[in-house]
Order: sequence, then structure tokens, then C-alpha cells
Amino acid sequence: MSSNTPSYTYEKAGVSIDAGNRLVKAIGPLVKATMRPGADGEIGGFGGFFDPRAAGYKDPLLVAGNDGVGTKVKLAIENDRHDAIGQDLVAMCVNDLIVQGAEPLFFLDYFATGKLVEGVAERVIASIAEGCKLAGCALIGGETAEMPGMYAEGDYDLAGFCVGAVERGEQLTGEKVAPGHVLLGLASSGVHSNGYSLVRRLAEDKFWQLGEPAPFDDSKLLIDTLIEPTRIYVKSLLPVIRSGQIDALAHITGGGLLENVPRVLPDAAHAVIHATSWAQPGLMAFLQEQGNIVPGEMARTFNCGIGMVLAVKPDQVEGVAQALEEAGESVFRIGEIVEGAKGCTVRGSAGTWTSAEAWEAVHNA
Repeated sequence: MSSNTPSYTYEKAGVSIDAGNRLVKAIGPLVKATMRPGADGEIGGFGGFFDPRAAGYKDPLLVAGNDGVGTKVKLAIENDRHDAIGQDLVAMCVNDLIVQGAEPLFFLDYFATGKLVEGVAERVIASIAEGCKLAGCALIGGETAEMPGMYAEGDYDLAGFCVGAVERGEQLTGEKVAPGHVLLGLASSGVHSNGYSLVRRLAEDKFWQLGEPAPFDDSKLLIDTLIEPTRIYVKSLLPVIRSGQIDALAHITGGGLLENVPRVLPDAAHAVIHATSWAQPGLMAFLQEQGNIVPGEMARTFNCGIGMVLAVKPDQVEGVAQALEEAGESVFRIGEIVEGAKGCTVRGSAGTWTSAEAWEAVHNA
């Protein structure tokens, strides 16, 4: 080899194998802390094992889901808020599994960046591990991808993958939901992980001072109210689901109340939600006022303070509400199921919005 020819290395091209190895070593204890029956809590192999029998299942159906965090990640990056964004990643996956009646068993993450910044990736993955502990699932593996040229300096993105299980015949399909069922809502912890392209646009256009106290809550900085992680409902809901007292669940994500509730309804069942049955959180009122957002747009973009909707038979409402409140949830009776075309209507003091009509009504207002 000519002495005038430079010696190329992977690190000179922008990828540090040593940094990746240090990250794997650093997160090892975090992964072990998520160990549960069925998983050994070790990482470093080519795949992660999980034993459903060791988790107590006899004839399980497996339920799988994957999701990301969306542009909330950008808000975390720009404001050095990396210590909770992983909980959002876990929540968006496990909350989708619990609505099927499935217990989340194990989780895998994908962290992609242009260049590993030591300290940042560890904080993100630590928050993923914390989310897994809150959901009772094991973090059994993942992938860290360092890809120079793919991301701007300091940027990263996240994806999560989760597998759960439910005993055959015990899955929630919504088939039992019928006119007369009562709708209960569980309070959200904030915007959760949807609608952040609109939130960030408002922050830019309205010159929000994110490091100042929130206009609606001077005990918190505005950035901290916006970055509040998505609530994980698994541990509070699972015992009530297994008791047979819940007939359907809807996770309120992108599409809001109007679009998500109909996803778990059978034909000829229409959800009617009374928006005056719970107090609009200060953050939601702030977003609506700042963007002059009409109610129908709010109901199909944000969760409006309700992160999960339950369909329950009337004679089981009191018991379900009590059990969930004892588990730490804020529970509201928000509506009912009536006869009609499959869909959802939200009734508020400013008008009535129906899922099939909301988009057209908003844009013709």
C-alpha cells in the first residue's frame, strides 16, 4: 500500500463502532431492569427470546404493533428533553395492544441518528426502559443505527415494536358493544404523541417562550407541559379487562375522539360523546385559543383530555370506575352508544360534530 494513500476507517466515514459498543454496555443494566417472567433480560445476541408459557399463558393469541413518536421527537431534540421521550414510544405501542385485551410481553426499539452523541442515546433508551417497566413488558432487544448524511446534526428518530398476548377467546373485538352501553373516558396526561406538527407550527408562529412558565399553569414551564409523556394505561386496565367488565377500548391517538372511537364499534352502533362532561385541560384550551381551532378540528386532531375510551354495560359502570380510580386513573362518564350508523358524534357547547362529516364541516365553516 502506498504511504501517500490515506487509510480509510469506518469511524472516519462517520460511524463509531466503539461508541456503539459503549452504548450497548451502558444500557445493559437498564434492559435487565425490565426483566419479567418469560424473558431473561439479556441483550447482545441476534434476537431476543420470550417464553409465553413462562408468562402464564396456555393458549395465547399473539398481538403485535409498532409505532413512532412523530415530530414530538423534534421538540425533545430542540429543547434537550430526552429523558421521557422513550416513554412516549412505548406508550404508543402498548396502549394499542391493551385495547385488544392483550398484555404487552416484550418490546424492541430502533434508534437512528446521524452520529451517536454519548449521553443522549443513553437518556433516550433509559426512558424506553422506564416505559417498559410502567407497562410490565420486557425490553428484549433493539437496534441503534448510526447513519451519517441521513440526519441533520443532533437529530434522531425512534420506532418501537411490541408483542403482546391474550388467551384465545378473551380478546376484545367490540362485537359485544350495543346501544345502551356507557362510554367512560380516562384522562390523558397531555397532548400525548399526536398533533405535534400543529403544536410546533403554533409555537413558531406565535413566538411561544417555551422556557417560561405556561400561561395556564405557572408551576410548570411551557416546554414541560408540551413534552409531558404519554400516559401508559396497561397496568390499571389489565385486571378490569380480565374480569370481563370491559367490552371495548379505544386508544385516542391521531384522529382524536371522532376517528378512533368508531374503530372499535360494530355496525349499527354509534357513539355519542358529551364534551361538557369533563373539564377541558388548560393546555388544550390554550392550543385551541392560540390557533383559533374550531371544535371539530380539535376533536379530530387532539385527545382533548381523554386518552382512552371504554365501552361498559350500564350495570358495570360503577365497579369499573371505582377499580380504575383506585388504580390511579381519573375517570369520566362521557357518553353512550345509540342505534345508528357506525361512527361517533361529539356534542359540545359550541356545536355537534360527527365523524363522517367533521372534515367537510370544518373546512366549509
